[in-house]
Amino acid sequence: MKPKKNRWYLRALALMLASMAALVTFSAAAEAGSQGDPLVTLSYLNETFLPKILAQVQGTASGSSGANFTVVDLSKGQSLNLAVGGEAMLRAGTATCGAASSPGLIDETSAGSVDNGGALVKNHLYMSTMDGRTVKAAGDGVKLLVRGTYSLS
Repeated sequence: MKPKKNRWYLRALALMLASMAALVTFSAAAEAGSQGDPLVTLSYLNETFLPKILAQVQGTASGSSGANFTVVDLSKGQSLNLAVGGEAMLRAGTATCGAASSPGLIDETSAGSVDNGGALVKNHLYMSTMDGRTVKAAGDGVKLLVRGTYSLS
């Protein structure tokens, strides 16, 4: 009887050739720029994608009435009445929340709320989610950044 020769290298070569054939078949099936081959080029980003994004951002900024903050100064006892969706940030001085029910103002910075008579924290952003929400100046020199519809009383 003839001893069998170990031909592992032939098996490895056959497996490698079969793998390469499968890879070539699958890569040829994907069309350039399709979902199967989603290569993004720099020219696409510069000539198509970036102008589209900039147009959307510029259109949103110029078309939205409450997109910018306004500086509002309050003296002691004066109140800022916020409409629903209005936002205020205390920048200087001390102020409290005025509300007939809970929650008073939503503290967007800490994800909490401030009820009637509660002190506002400097540099926290507050939102009015119901009518009748106010920010009342506890002293002179109160500066607020306000976005949205508001009135003073």
